[in-house]
Amino acid sequence: MAIVAGLALPDMLALVQRQRLKAAVSDLSSAIDLTRSQAISRGRRVLLVPLDAAGTDWRSGWVVFIDADHDRRPGPGEEIIASHGPLAEGIAIDFNFSSNATPWYIAYNGSGRSCSDASSMAPRWGTLSLFWGAETRRIKISMLGRMRVCNPARDPRTCEGADQSP
Repeated sequence: MAIVAGLALPDMLALVQRQRLKAAVSDLSSAIDLTRSQAISRGRRVLLVPLDAAGTDWRSGWVVFIDADHDRRPGPGEEIIASHGPLAEGIAIDFNFSSNATPWYIAYNGSGRSCSDASSMAPRWGTLSLFWGAETRRIKISMLGRMRVCNPARDPRTCEGADQSP
């Protein structure tokens, strides 16, 4: 019994790892969808940002909000639409957008297009890459604001993005 358990353990750990990565991708892509749908329904710019103080660590969680003071950080009096807590330990995220100024953010205008926080007319697109061990998933946002999730192991030509840092 111990031998069978010893043989199955690595496969079980890999399964758990893939499931946690899948859950993180699902949670983050749902937040992106919510940001876009709220921007369309409200007819105004809505932002999604990391929760950490520097605004650069998506692993600490994120918040969807209306940025009334245009500082890319949720503050007093700004409407919080949704928030999410920290991701599972071991998940790494890389952010690579057409403008990488910190704090990082994803913004949508009232037409549902990905945009700059400074101008609803300036397009902004890019990729969020999520890593756990050898597994990678990418969330790609087009210039029009459409989002898709891809696996670079399955579609290397259409799922390019950053490699995990050592």
